[in-house]
Amino acid sequence: MGQSRTPLDVADLERLAARGWRGSEEEHLGDWLLRAGGGFTGRANSALVVGDPGLPLPAAVDAVTRWYGDRGLRPCAMLPGRQSRAADAAFAAAGWERDEDVLVLTAPLTVPPADGVPVELSPAPDDAWLTGYRYRGRPLPPAAREVLTNAEDVVFASVRCEPPPAPLAAVARGVLTDDWLGVAAVTVAERHRRRGLATAVMAALQRWAADRGARWVYLQVLASNAPARALYRRAGFIEHHRYHYRSAPA
Repeated sequence: MGQSRTPLDVADLERLAARGWRGSEEEHLGDWLLRAGGGFTGRANSALVVGDPGLPLPAAVDAVTRWYGDRGLRPCAMLPGRQSRAADAAFAAAGWERDEDVLVLTAPLTVPPADGVPVELSPAPDDAWLTGYRYRGRPLPPAAREVLTNAEDVVFASVRCEPPPAPLAAVARGVLTDDWLGVAAVTVAERHRRRGLATAVMAALQRWAADRGARWVYLQVLASNAPARALYRRAGFIEHHRYHYRSAPA
């Protein structure tokens, strides 16, 4: 993968990514997108702060607070790139707590050669896949299946190294939005790490997306996740921008 400049700016890439990882409920506040998904993942349960909310920023912060409070969720905002600095200051002034940076990485999509690792692709996650995906190291809540499958063209990759009932060795999720592949949920069981399985599932997703006309790939990774960042850097991904969350005082 080369380091070509992507055709989307921060706001457009975030809007595209929001279509690939959606809450079960969405509503606009001006250009901002309010999303709720049963509390599973920040992306599906935060206000995407891009553009103009159509209100003075303090009033917009209040509106976001009410919207999530009405749904029994801790109010949360996702603030990408430099364009969100003014809004970030407004949330900070209201006492909202900042989380760590998340890096959005992109690369031109290529078709890697087959590497001999058998990767199964399915249009829906089965129970073994859901068990294999550890979101930030934790098992999934009941709302996870709806969030994971709420996309137009989605696929679930898995690698099995041992017969059932042994757990899967690796899983990942791919979603095609326009000509972009979004890769997420890359999880390798601890006893199967350092065997190239993460690379294998990502390659399988790229081949799947290339067959459907994809030209670019994006993914997100925590700034603190040094092993994953090293893996993606070796695969040719470069940083497009960063975002962080702010959450209302508990």
